[in-house]
Amino acid sequence: MTVPHPQASARVHDLLAQMTLEEKAAQLVGYWVDQGGEVVAPLADEMVTTTKYADATAHGLGHLTRVYGTRPVDPVERAAWLWEEQRRLRADTRLGIPAIVHEECLTGLAAWKAATYPTPLAWGASFDPELVAEMGAAIGDSMRELGIHQGLAPVLDVIRDPRWGRVDECIGEDPYLVGTVGTAYVRGVQSAGVDATLKHFVGYSASQAARNHAPVHAGPREVADVLLPPFEMAIRDGGAASVMNSYAEIDGEPVAASAHYLDEVLRGRLGFAGPVVSDYFSVAFLQTTHGVAGDLGEAAELALRAGIDVELPTGDAFAAPMLERIRSGEMDAALLDAAVLRVLAQKERLGLLDETFETPPAAVDLDGARHRDLARRLAAESVVLVSNDGTLPAASARRIALIGPNADSAEALMGCYSFVNHVLAHHPGTPHGIDLPTVRDAFVAEYPDAEIAYARGCGVEDDDDSAIGDAVDAAAAAELAVVVVGDRAGLFGRGTVGEGNDVDDLELPGLQRQLVERVVATGTPVVLVILSGRPYAIGWALDGERRVAAALQSFFPGEEGADPIAGIVSGRLSPSGRLPVTLPRSAGAQPYSYLHPRLGGPIDVTSADPTPVRPFGHGLTYTTFAHEHLQASASVAAGDTLEVSVVARNTGERAGADVVQLYAHDPVASLTRPVAQLMAYHRVDLGPGESARVVFSLPTARFAFTGRDGRRVVEPGRIDLWVGSSCEDRESVTAIEVTGEHVVTHDDARIVPVRVVADAELVSPGR
Repeated sequence: MTVPHPQASARVHDLLAQMTLEEKAAQLVGYWVDQGGEVVAPLADEMVTTTKYADATAHGLGHLTRVYGTRPVDPVERAAWLWEEQRRLRADTRLGIPAIVHEECLTGLAAWKAATYPTPLAWGASFDPELVAEMGAAIGDSMRELGIHQGLAPVLDVIRDPRWGRVDECIGEDPYLVGTVGTAYVRGVQSAGVDATLKHFVGYSASQAARNHAPVHAGPREVADVLLPPFEMAIRDGGAASVMNSYAEIDGEPVAASAHYLDEVLRGRLGFAGPVVSDYFSVAFLQTTHGVAGDLGEAAELALRAGIDVELPTGDAFAAPMLERIRSGEMDAALLDAAVLRVLAQKERLGLLDETFETPPAAVDLDGARHRDLARRLAAESVVLVSNDGTLPAASARRIALIGPNADSAEALMGCYSFVNHVLAHHPGTPHGIDLPTVRDAFVAEYPDAEIAYARGCGVEDDDDSAIGDAVDAAAAAELAVVVVGDRAGLFGRGTVGEGNDVDDLELPGLQRQLVERVVATGTPVVLVILSGRPYAIGWALDGERRVAAALQSFFPGEEGADPIAGIVSGRLSPSGRLPVTLPRSAGAQPYSYLHPRLGGPIDVTSADPTPVRPFGHGLTYTTFAHEHLQASASVAAGDTLEVSVVARNTGERAGADVVQLYAHDPVASLTRPVAQLMAYHRVDLGPGESARVVFSLPTARFAFTGRDGRRVVEPGRIDLWVGSSCEDRESVTAIEVTGEHVVTHDDARIVPVRVVADAELVSPGR
C-alpha cells in the first residue's frame, strides 16, 4: 500500500481530519459535464455516467473533466461558467474546496480557437528540447489563463512498433530522445503554473502486434532500460507533478492494479510523490476488460491499493461502488487517506485552497503571434528531407502540379489529439476557429508567379481511382510535381492513424502508392511530401526503379506546417529535421528498433531482412557537414563523467543546422547490448565554412544497463564512441576504457550537459 504524501502540510492534514467518508471519496473522482454522445475516449459511449452533476458535487469534487475540450465552446463564455462553478463549490459544499480542471494538451490546448502545434513525433524530429520547452510554456500560459490546472501530456511511451495507432502521440524510438524532449515539455508547461501529466506509465507502446489495449510481453530488462528512463528523467529532472497509468497489462498484470509498477517502481525507485490519475475508465476496465475484479467496488480497491489516487474521467468505481464496499466492511476506509492527502496537497500547491475566482477573463487570445511563431519554428525544424537527387531546392519552378489527397487539407496537418480532428469531427460545419492554411495555400503564396495546377488524385483511404488520370495529366504538363500523401488522423477507426487506428501493414493507405507511381511514370521530377503520424514503408519511392526526385517527411506539423514545407521546396528554408524513428522496410519486419542487439539485425542464418530503409537520426540538408576530431580520455572510472568533444564543420555553401549525434556500443558485456545507442545530441547552427567544437559532459551512467541481478550497472571494459549523421554513420570514431564497476542510483546524472565552443582557428574559412 502507498504511503501518505510526505510533503502534505498541516493545513492539508487538518482538512483530511475534518472529512467525512463521502467528502474523501468526492476528492478522488472527476466529473465529465459535457460527456454524452462524444466518443473522444475509449468506450466512452458505453461508459456514460448516470449520476446527476448536482449529486456528484454535493460533497465536493476532485476534477472537472475537459470543460473546454469536449465540444466547441466559446472560451470566454466557458470561462465565465467555470469561474461561477468554482465559486459554487466554494460556497455550497461544507469544506469549500474547488475542483482541479484538466484538459488534453498534446498538440496545444485541445480547445476551440486554441493554437494547434506539431505533433510530438515532430518534436522528436526537431531534436530541439529548448524550442519544445518554449512551446510548452506558451501552452501552459493559455491553460492557466482559462483556469485549467492540469494538462494530460506529454506521452513518454517509447515507440516499439510503427503499426501502433498512437505513434503520432509519441516522441521517438530512443528513450534518451524521448526523455530529454519530454522533460523539456514538462518544464515548459509547469513554468506557467500548470501540472503536466506523464503518460502512459508504463509499457503501453510495447503491445502485442502493436494493437491498442493489447497485452504487453516486455521483460523486466526492456521495461527498465527502454521504457522507464523517460519517466525517470521527467520526474527527477523535470519535476513532473502528475502521472497517468497505462491501460496495458504486462505479463498478465494490469498496470492499473499493479502495486509493483505504481508503488515499488514509480514511487519507490523513481521517487514520484505526486498524484497518479487513472487513464480514462481504466479503473472500471479492471472489471470489464481485464477481468481481475468482480465488480466496480473491487476494481476501486485494487486500483487504490496499487497506487491510483484519482479516477478519471468520472467516478464509475471510486464513488458509489467504493463507498458501498467500505460500508459493507469489505474494504478499509483508511485506504483512501493517502490518496486524498496527495490530491489536497496538489490543490494547495496550485493555489486552489485560497483562490476566490472573482474575475473570469474578459478576453483571451489562444492563437496569437507568439503561438503562431512557435508553431511555425517548430514545424520548420521538424521537416525531414529523406532523399534528394538535387532537384531541391526548386526556387525557379514556374509550372507546378500540386497533387494528392493531403495537398489541400487542413486536417492533414494535425494529429489525433488536435481539437480539429479529436472533437470537431463530431461537429461537421463548425468552423476550425483558427487559421489553417493548407499546403496548397502555402504554395500559392510561395510561388506567386508560377502556374500551379491542383489535382487531388485520390482520397487518403478510399479505393476510387477515377481521378488519378487527372493528376497524371497535370504532372505531365508541369516541370515539377509535388505529391502530398499520408494520413488522416482520427479516433477508433475514424482515420488511418491515431488512438485505436492500428494497422497490420505499413503501405501508404488506400491508392496513394498507385497515385505516386503513376505520377513518377510521367517523367516529371516528383517531390513526395508525406504528412503522417507514423513512418511508412516507402522504400519503393526512395530506392526503386522509378524513385521520386526528393522526399520530405513531416509528422503532422500543425497549424503553421504548410509554410515550412513550401519554403523548403523553394529553398527559402533549409531542412534540418532528423528521423526520430527508423523508416521501416516492411510491416513484416516489425517490431524493429535501432536499439537492437547483433542478432536483431541482418544475419546470414535467416532470409528475413529487418534493415530499415533509412536509419534513426537520418536527415539531409541543403548544405553538408563534417564531423572531425572526436576526442575523449583514454579511460574513465565507472561512476565518473567523461568529456567528449567533436568538431562540427559546415562544408557547404549555405547556412544550416546540424544535429550532432553521439552514439556508443559496448562490444563485450555480460549481457547483449545494442549495436548502437544514442548517448547525447545537440543542434548547432553554422554558416558556410563555420566550425564549432561541441563538448558533451557524458556521465558513465549513460552506458548502464540492467544486469543479471536486476540492478542498473556500468561494467568495466571498452566502449566504442562515434559521431555521424545517423546511428549507422560512423563518421568520427574513438574508443575508451571504463575501469571499475558502478551501480547506478538516482544521484547519477541522466541528462548530458552540452556546450558549444567556437574555435577561432576553426571558424575562419580557409585556415
